[in-house]
Amino acid sequence: MEIPKVHQAIMPYLMLKNAAGFIDFTQTVFNADAGMKRLRDDTDNIMHAELMISGCTIMFCEASNQWAVANANLFIYVDDADVTYKLATENGATTVMELSDQDYGRTCGVSDPFGNTWWITSVKK
Repeated sequence: MEIPKVHQAIMPYLMLKNAAGFIDFTQTVFNADAGMKRLRDDTDNIMHAELMISGCTIMFCEASNQWAVANANLFIYVDDADVTYKLATENGATTVMELSDQDYGRTCGVSDPFGNTWWITSVKK
């Protein structure tokens, strides 16, 4: 099996309301590289887009009558959960689980403005 270099064997594919806003959110909060593939229809809606966060690809499109909203729960390791949590909530995310110290690290959960839940964790040092 040959997979394109910027892809992994399994990747989430999200159908979102305001897919363009999702790009801005992930760039601001998770430092996403959104310079990858992006196809738009004749009304400028995103038909397909890809972004990378820490070497992992997320594919997504604008939800439509043909493609209903399909969100996800996403677990993400970050350098500093406190900083990322603050960025997320300053950019429209709501708290699902308060920041706390667990055996596996500093962690929290937020729901982004697009309906996805992010489980944010930084490993204990």
